[in-house]
Formats: sequence, C-alpha cells, structure tokens
Amino acid sequence: MLVAGIDSGSETTKVVILEDSKVAAEALILTGAIVKVAAEKAMQMALLQVKKHMNELDYIISTGYGRHAIPFANKAITEITCHAKGAHCRIPAARTIIDIGGQDSKVIKLNEAGNVVDFAMNDKCAAGTGRFLEVMAEVLETKIDNFGGLSLESKSPCSISSTCTVFAETEVISLRAEGRGREDLAAGLHRAAASRIITMGGGKRTLQKEIIITGGVAKNIGMKKALEDIVETEIIVPPGAQLIGALGAALIAKERVAKNWTAPLCLDRKS
Repeated sequence: MLVAGIDSGSETTKVVILEDSKVAAEALILTGAIVKVAAEKAMQMALLQVKKHMNELDYIISTGYGRHAIPFANKAITEITCHAKGAHCRIPAARTIIDIGGQDSKVIKLNEAGNVVDFAMNDKCAAGTGRFLEVMAEVLETKIDNFGGLSLESKSPCSISSTCTVFAETEVISLRAEGRGREDLAAGLHRAAASRIITMGGGKRTLQKEIIITGGVAKNIGMKKALEDIVETEIIVPPGAQLIGALGAALIAKERVAKNWTAPLCLDRKS
C-alpha cells in the first residue's frame, strides 16, 4: 500500500508518503506564490525517494491552507483533524497541540483516543504566528533563525503590551530609543506572542498534559521557552514537528484504503 499526505501551508508545503506501515519519504519546500506548483514539486521530491510515480499512489489526502487548490488529491481534510491524527501517532499521550504556522496558530485539545474535543484557531491576524516573529526579527535586525536564541540571553525581558504586529513594531522602536537591549526586546516579544496563543486556547488551566508544539515555529527555542514559562510545564517537540499535519493526512489516506486496518498507527520516522 502506498499513500500520501500533503500539507499545503502558507509558508511551506510538506509531503509524507507511507508504504505499508512505514514512513517511506518526506519532503518540505517553500510554498511560494502558487500552491499547486509547490504541491507538485514537493510530491515529486518525495516520490523520487521511493522511486515511484504519482499514478502508483493508492490515495492522497491534502490538508492545510491550500488544501482545496491541489487537483491531484483524492480528498481535502481540515488541518485540525490531520494534526490530531499525526500528533496522536507520534506522541500517544498528547492531550494538547499548540500548532504555530506562518500565518495562523491553533490550540487543539485531544482525548485519550486522539480525537479532537475542542480547538481554537487564529487565522485573522498575525498575532501569535510565525509572521509576527519574522517581522519583529526584522525590526531588531536579526535573522529569524537566531531570534529565539537571542531571547534566551535576556536578563530583564521587556513588557510588550500589544500583540498587533503594527502596534508592537511601534512599541519596539520606542523601547529601542529608550536604550533597551535587543535580547530583552526579543524575550518580551516571544512572551507576548506566547501569551496570545495560551489566552486564545482558553488559558493555561485548560491545557492538559502532555502538551506538544508543532509547525515551523516549533524550531524556535525562544517560543518554546516562553510557552513553558506561561503553562509552567515542559512542552514536547515531537520528531518531525513540521510534518505532523502531512503525516496525519497520510494516516487518514491509509485508513481510507484499508478500512479494516487494526494495527497500531504509530510509525517510526524515516531515518
């Protein structure tokens, strides 16, 4: 059995191919201007790894921001469902998923079976998203890859009152004029973004362990630390955190092909 999941995000497009019960291929590229083109390129990259052609795939599920713009997918499914499926596979004990992408953020709550019991999503503004952090890194004249590490150098984080990207930028410029260091500003910005996400999810008392973080921002150690400071518990970064949605989509594709599948859906990543 050969199936695929494709997660078309606003910033990156991810593909996971399952061959029987194993992850056989993974691909991740920038989405760029045309969703369909990125999806085709990422799929071809993954197919090359298994030396297969598109017509040899038994089923394809698309998910994410651009899921309806992928003509070769058999079905489009919401990223909430796919992230839940992928997260439960990677970390069966997970009860809360914090997914932070380029243009949106989500808090998804699961039961012990991995089913979604509640979720909240911010897709109307940049507050608490990867884009917010990218803009703030530019304001502080640092690379986004270094932004999280910079925040960990802070001894006295700034208090950033606004999570609106435009107002936060103005606030940061004013604080820099007062002589506040970049590391303190970076720490304050990460805390502001983390606070926005936790509030959106219903507050720290509503988030059950284990808590995991997925999406591109999972690579940001400053955001992980800021979230942990608020919820006062460790947050797990699962293997392949950016690929969780694509993995979940592939798992659902597998279930569609083999409805009588009963073996545990917990897969080892391709090394």
